[in-house]
Amino acid sequence: MRVLLVEDDEPVAESLRRGLNRYGFDVEWVTTGAAALSHEGPYNVVLLDLGLPDSDGLDVCKALREGSDVPIIVISARSDETDRVVGLELGADDYVSKPFGVREVIARMRAVMRRAQPRAPSLPESKPARYGARLSIDRRAARVRLDGEEVRLAPKEYDLLAFLTEEPGALMSREQIMEAVWDANWFGPTKTLDVHVAALRRKLSKAITIEAVRGVGFRLVVNEGGDGTAL
Repeated sequence: MRVLLVEDDEPVAESLRRGLNRYGFDVEWVTTGAAALSHEGPYNVVLLDLGLPDSDGLDVCKALREGSDVPIIVISARSDETDRVVGLELGADDYVSKPFGVREVIARMRAVMRRAQPRAPSLPESKPARYGARLSIDRRAARVRLDGEEVRLAPKEYDLLAFLTEEPGALMSREQIMEAVWDANWFGPTKTLDVHVAALRRKLSKAITIEAVRGVGFRLVVNEGGDGTAL
Protein backbone atom coordinates (compact mmCIF):
# COMPACT_ATOMS: atom_id res chain seq x y z
CA MET A 1 0.00 0.00 0.00
CA ARG A 2 1.37 3.40 -0.96
CA VAL A 3 0.96 6.25 1.53
CA LEU A 4 1.40 9.98 0.93
CA LEU A 5 2.59 11.53 4.19
CA VAL A 6 2.22 15.33 4.39
CA GLU A 7 4.11 16.44 7.50
CA ASP A 8 6.67 19.23 8.05
CA ASP A 9 7.89 18.02 11.47
CA GLU A 10 10.89 15.87 10.54
CA PRO A 11 11.15 13.80 13.77
CA VAL A 12 7.44 12.98 13.65
CA ALA A 13 7.54 12.18 9.94
CA GLU A 14 10.66 10.06 10.16
CA SER A 15 9.34 8.06 13.12
CA LEU A 16 6.02 7.47 11.37
CA ARG A 17 7.70 6.61 8.07
CA ARG A 18 9.97 4.03 9.67
CA GLY A 19 7.07 2.54 11.61
CA LEU A 20 4.91 2.21 8.50
CA ASN A 21 7.81 0.76 6.52
CA ARG A 22 8.19 -1.98 9.12
CA TYR A 23 4.64 -3.07 8.33
CA GLY A 24 5.16 -3.10 4.57
CA PHE A 25 3.79 0.33 3.65
CA ASP A 26 5.51 2.33 0.91
CA VAL A 27 5.66 5.93 2.18
CA GLU A 28 6.15 9.05 0.05
CA TRP A 29 6.92 12.01 2.32
CA VAL A 30 6.38 15.70 1.47
CA THR A 31 6.59 18.70 3.78
CA THR A 32 4.29 21.32 2.23
CA GLY A 33 0.74 21.65 0.98
CA ALA A 34 1.98 22.64 -2.47
CA ALA A 35 4.08 19.48 -2.72
CA ALA A 36 1.11 17.36 -1.65
CA LEU A 37 -1.17 18.88 -4.28
CA SER A 38 1.41 18.49 -7.04
CA HIS A 39 2.50 14.98 -6.07
CA GLU A 40 1.82 12.38 -8.71
CA GLY A 41 0.17 9.16 -7.63
CA PRO A 42 -1.02 6.60 -7.44
CA TYR A 43 -1.25 6.33 -3.69
CA ASN A 44 -3.85 4.59 -1.58
CA VAL A 45 -4.20 6.91 1.40
CA VAL A 46 -3.08 10.39 2.50
CA LEU A 47 -1.86 11.19 6.03
CA LEU A 48 -2.23 14.95 6.31
CA ASP A 49 -0.93 17.28 9.01
CA LEU A 50 -2.86 20.54 9.43
CA GLY A 51 0.04 22.73 10.59
CA LEU A 52 1.92 23.09 7.29
CA PRO A 53 4.41 25.92 6.64
CA ASP A 54 2.90 27.19 3.38
CA SER A 55 -0.83 26.65 3.83
CA ASP A 56 -3.53 25.52 6.20
CA GLY A 57 -3.96 21.76 6.12
CA LEU A 58 -7.72 22.17 5.98
CA ASP A 59 -7.37 24.00 2.65
CA VAL A 60 -5.12 21.21 1.39
CA CYS A 61 -7.68 18.63 2.52
CA LYS A 62 -10.42 20.44 0.60
CA ALA A 63 -8.30 20.70 -2.55
CA LEU A 64 -7.31 17.02 -2.39
CA ARG A 65 -10.90 15.96 -1.97
CA GLU A 66 -12.06 18.09 -4.90
CA GLY A 67 -9.54 16.40 -7.17
CA SER A 68 -9.67 12.83 -5.91
CA ASP A 69 -11.59 10.38 -3.75
CA VAL A 70 -8.43 8.96 -2.16
CA PRO A 71 -8.94 8.33 1.57
CA ILE A 72 -7.55 11.15 3.76
CA ILE A 73 -6.62 10.81 7.43
CA VAL A 74 -5.80 14.03 9.23
CA ILE A 75 -2.95 13.76 11.75
CA SER A 76 -2.65 16.88 13.85
CA ALA A 77 -1.81 18.40 17.19
CA ARG A 78 -5.05 20.33 16.90
CA SER A 79 -7.44 18.39 19.09
CA ASP A 80 -10.16 21.03 19.18
CA GLU A 81 -13.58 19.65 18.26
CA THR A 82 -14.12 22.42 15.71
CA ASP A 83 -11.04 21.39 13.72
CA ARG A 84 -12.16 17.78 13.80
CA VAL A 85 -15.63 18.64 12.54
CA VAL A 86 -14.36 21.00 9.84
CA GLY A 87 -11.79 18.47 8.66
CA LEU A 88 -14.41 15.74 8.35
CA GLU A 89 -16.85 18.08 6.61
CA LEU A 90 -14.17 19.06 4.08
CA GLY A 91 -13.73 15.44 3.11
CA ALA A 92 -11.32 13.80 5.55
CA ASP A 93 -12.18 10.17 6.28
CA ASP A 94 -10.72 10.15 9.79
CA TYR A 95 -8.85 12.34 12.28
CA VAL A 96 -6.00 11.32 14.60
CA SER A 97 -4.70 13.65 17.31
CA LYS A 98 -1.01 13.84 18.23
CA PRO A 99 0.63 12.18 20.02
CA PHE A 100 -0.35 8.87 18.47
CA GLY A 101 1.07 5.40 18.07
CA VAL A 102 1.96 3.79 14.75
CA ARG A 103 -0.41 0.91 15.45
CA GLU A 104 -3.32 3.32 15.89
CA VAL A 105 -2.54 5.01 12.57
CA ILE A 106 -2.30 1.64 10.80
CA ALA A 107 -5.60 0.50 12.29
CA ARG A 108 -7.32 3.67 11.10
CA MET A 109 -5.73 3.36 7.65
CA ARG A 110 -6.97 -0.19 7.29
CA ALA A 111 -10.42 0.84 8.46
CA VAL A 112 -10.78 3.64 5.90
CA MET A 113 -9.35 1.39 3.20
CA ARG A 114 -11.96 -1.25 3.93
CA ARG A 115 -14.67 1.37 3.56
CA ALA A 116 -13.08 2.70 0.37
CA GLN A 117 -12.11 -0.65 -1.15
CA PRO A 118 -14.14 -0.28 -4.37
CA ARG A 119 -12.44 3.01 -5.21
CA ALA A 120 -8.90 2.21 -4.02
CA PRO A 121 -6.36 1.59 -6.82
CA SER A 122 -4.96 -1.91 -6.83
CA LEU A 123 -1.20 -2.27 -6.59
CA PRO A 124 1.05 -5.30 -7.06
CA GLU A 125 1.57 -7.50 -4.03
CA SER A 126 5.03 -7.24 -2.49
CA LYS A 127 7.10 -10.37 -1.95
CA PRO A 128 8.42 -11.30 1.50
CA ALA A 129 11.95 -10.04 2.11
CA ARG A 130 14.57 -12.74 2.58
CA TYR A 131 17.44 -12.60 5.03
CA GLY A 132 19.81 -15.40 4.25
CA ALA A 133 18.66 -18.87 3.28
CA ARG A 134 16.41 -19.50 6.26
CA LEU A 135 14.57 -16.32 7.30
CA SER A 136 11.87 -14.35 5.48
CA ILE A 137 9.71 -11.44 6.63
CA ASP A 138 6.39 -10.56 5.00
CA ARG A 139 6.09 -6.94 6.13
CA ARG A 140 2.67 -6.49 4.56
CA ALA A 141 1.21 -9.33 6.61
CA ALA A 142 3.62 -8.93 9.56
CA ARG A 143 4.59 -12.60 9.37
CA VAL A 144 7.97 -14.22 9.91
CA ARG A 145 9.01 -17.62 8.56
CA LEU A 146 12.02 -19.73 9.46
CA ASP A 147 12.80 -22.57 7.03
CA GLY A 148 9.34 -22.05 5.56
CA GLU A 149 7.51 -22.43 8.88
CA GLU A 150 5.79 -19.45 10.45
CA VAL A 151 7.33 -18.25 13.71
CA ARG A 152 4.93 -16.80 16.25
CA LEU A 153 6.28 -13.52 17.55
CA ALA A 154 4.79 -11.16 20.11
CA PRO A 155 3.93 -7.74 18.62
CA LYS A 156 7.01 -6.01 20.04
CA GLU A 157 9.23 -8.94 19.09
CA TYR A 158 8.10 -8.47 15.49
CA ASP A 159 8.59 -4.70 15.68
CA LEU A 160 12.11 -5.18 17.02
CA LEU A 161 13.02 -7.73 14.35
CA ALA A 162 11.57 -5.56 11.59
CA PHE A 163 13.56 -2.56 12.81
CA LEU A 164 16.86 -4.38 13.13
CA THR A 165 16.50 -5.99 9.69
CA GLU A 166 16.03 -2.61 8.03
CA GLU A 167 19.81 -2.28 8.10
CA PRO A 168 21.50 -5.63 8.77
CA GLY A 169 24.99 -5.16 10.15
CA ALA A 170 24.36 -1.62 11.38
CA LEU A 171 24.94 -0.86 15.04
CA MET A 172 21.77 0.50 16.63
CA SER A 173 21.94 2.26 19.98
CA ARG A 174 19.54 1.41 22.76
CA GLU A 175 18.06 4.89 22.45
CA GLN A 176 17.42 4.46 18.72
CA ILE A 177 15.75 1.11 19.26
CA MET A 178 13.59 2.26 22.17
CA GLU A 179 12.43 5.33 20.22
CA ALA A 180 11.60 3.38 17.07
CA VAL A 181 10.07 0.24 18.58
CA TRP A 182 8.57 1.39 21.86
CA ASP A 183 7.95 5.12 22.18
CA ALA A 184 9.59 8.30 20.92
CA ASN A 185 9.18 9.72 24.42
CA TRP A 186 10.43 6.65 26.30
CA PHE A 187 12.13 7.39 29.58
CA GLY A 188 13.42 4.92 32.13
CA PRO A 189 15.13 1.51 32.12
CA THR A 190 15.56 -0.45 28.90
CA LYS A 191 15.55 -3.93 30.42
CA THR A 192 12.52 -4.81 28.33
CA LEU A 193 14.76 -4.49 25.25
CA ASP A 194 17.10 -7.20 26.57
CA VAL A 195 14.13 -9.47 27.22
CA HIS A 196 12.87 -9.10 23.65
CA VAL A 197 16.36 -9.57 22.18
CA ALA A 198 16.69 -12.80 24.15
CA ALA A 199 13.34 -14.00 22.81
CA LEU A 200 14.37 -13.35 19.20
CA ARG A 201 17.67 -15.13 19.74
CA ARG A 202 15.81 -18.14 21.09
CA LYS A 203 13.14 -18.25 18.38
CA LEU A 204 15.41 -17.48 15.41
CA SER A 205 18.50 -19.36 16.49
CA LYS A 206 21.13 -19.80 13.72
CA ALA A 207 19.16 -17.73 11.17
CA ILE A 208 20.36 -14.45 12.66
CA THR A 209 22.80 -13.30 15.29
CA ILE A 210 21.99 -10.28 17.45
CA GLU A 211 25.28 -9.01 18.78
CA ALA A 212 25.36 -6.91 21.93
CA VAL A 213 27.84 -4.03 21.94
CA ARG A 214 28.45 -3.18 25.59
CA GLY A 215 27.35 0.31 26.53
CA VAL A 216 25.99 1.06 23.06
CA GLY A 217 23.32 -1.24 21.67
CA PHE A 218 22.80 -4.14 19.27
CA ARG A 219 23.76 -5.25 15.77
CA LEU A 220 21.84 -7.84 13.73
CA VAL A 221 23.90 -10.10 11.49
CA VAL A 222 22.31 -12.42 8.94
CA ASN A 223 23.74 -15.94 9.05
CA GLU A 224 24.17 -16.91 5.42
CA GLY A 225 25.74 -20.31 5.96
CA GLY A 226 23.52 -23.38 6.05
CA ASP A 227 25.02 -24.26 9.42
CA GLY A 228 24.07 -20.91 10.92
CA THR A 229 27.42 -19.19 10.42
CA ALA A 230 27.80 -15.65 9.13
CA LEU A 231 29.50 -15.30 5.80
